[in-house]
Amino acid sequence: MRSMTNPRWVLIAALALIAGCGNRAPSVPGNPLPLAAGNINLIFVVSPDLEYQAAGDVQPDTANLTPQGLQRSLLLAPFLQQNVLGGGNVTAIYALEPMTHLQTVNGYPDMAGLETIQQFDMLNQITTSTGLGTESTQGQNFPINVSYAPGSVPMGVAMPSPAYACPNCQGIDFNDLDGDNETLLAGIVAGQIPGYYVFSAPWEATGAMLAKLNAFRNYGLTLPTSYRSPNLIYAISIARSGSAVLVTYNSNATPSATYPILPGSPLVPSACQATPFSIPANGTLLTGAPPNINTNETVYFIRHANAHPSATFSDGNYVAAGQWRALDLVNALRGKVDPSHVYSLDPAQVTNGSLSASEQSYWSHNTLAMTPEPYVIANNLPYTLASSFLLTDANGPKEASTYFFQNGQFSNQTILVAWEHSNIPMIVQQLLASYGSAASVPSWNSLDYDSIWTVKLDSAGNLTVNNSLCEGIDSTPLPKLAPQF
Repeated sequence: MRSMTNPRWVLIAALALIAGCGNRAPSVPGNPLPLAAGNINLIFVVSPDLEYQAAGDVQPDTANLTPQGLQRSLLLAPFLQQNVLGGGNVTAIYALEPMTHLQTVNGYPDMAGLETIQQFDMLNQITTSTGLGTESTQGQNFPINVSYAPGSVPMGVAMPSPAYACPNCQGIDFNDLDGDNETLLAGIVAGQIPGYYVFSAPWEATGAMLAKLNAFRNYGLTLPTSYRSPNLIYAISIARSGSAVLVTYNSNATPSATYPILPGSPLVPSACQATPFSIPANGTLLTGAPPNINTNETVYFIRHANAHPSATFSDGNYVAAGQWRALDLVNALRGKVDPSHVYSLDPAQVTNGSLSASEQSYWSHNTLAMTPEPYVIANNLPYTLASSFLLTDANGPKEASTYFFQNGQFSNQTILVAWEHSNIPMIVQQLLASYGSAASVPSWNSLDYDSIWTVKLDSAGNLTVNNSLCEGIDSTPLPKLAPQF
């Protein structure tokens, strides 16, 4: 019998633990083989923040990714899919809860964890159903979990409604309140379900998760103790026996510093498709401004990028076709809007959607926040998440109307707001009601991803609303697969 203490056989055993059996995608020179699908693979992607990044990946004034940082995330995606997962489908994705890591003196949320893993999410697939066993739909995407663990909500953030509890949506808490991150990792390991579990968070959170898991499980792994490179991916691969190895991959990405150009044929431009409206109907001002109304304010409302390949599909994320629209938003909006700030909803809020194979129908609401993110990056605009009220509250539209149009916060500003399409008319209806107007607000067609609603308040607070603008991207021919970089 050959002794397993022989270094050659120890190496072979370790490689077998990593690679497992079956055909694997060819490895990139200098990198290990892909991870075995039969193991529990905890894969850690280090997203950049102001403290730990490659020079030029994060904007110092807005704490958002630069075009270079976005390019790096686009290059990461296929490397991660092919060389780490071996072309397999991801099992779960967890990203940083943005409101747990506020940066700069203005307290901008850390969106880099989500954006770093967004393109990778588009290279995977999830199938959902109506729950009636009669219809299922595959989306060219995979949900990203960024919601709060029960009771672990940052100061100033609305407490999730019990009706929308989503323990399976938990993301990564930068501050690890109540040991939430360790609880998440321990639950995955204890669940004994093989597959690929991907985590995207800054080095501070990633390093702590690696160290605490190693200590808690007594793996005895030699782990990195400091930040080394934005291209390194760390994986703890756990065999059925319970033994674990640390595997380190290097994407060797050298991203361009310019905003990415979409590959292949350009998106098909189109004229505005929605039926035009203006409130008041004659285009004059709606007068009789209520107390505390903002003045000299313009708000451009857009909805999330393409998210529903069928009427029954919804998982809180846009599908691959939406990635084309989101990445092209910088071109679609050029010359039409000129905001000084962009707002959207905290993606940690939960939405109810269709049913997954694991019988989950509640999801982190990423779609809204991720839609304008590339536009924000291209223009280096400050980005803020509305988190002090819940979209799903019965009083949500009124709270949103008060937030965006009263108490002076947005007076003398022009802002872009990415919001839920059926909620936007209700916000406008609440705004009209504050003027004493019973004018009817048209609904937003569920197939309309293109419209832009413009709300203007003049120097006296008088109001006009119209949909004369649109992005001008035809949804019908959008590719079903994500752009490849």
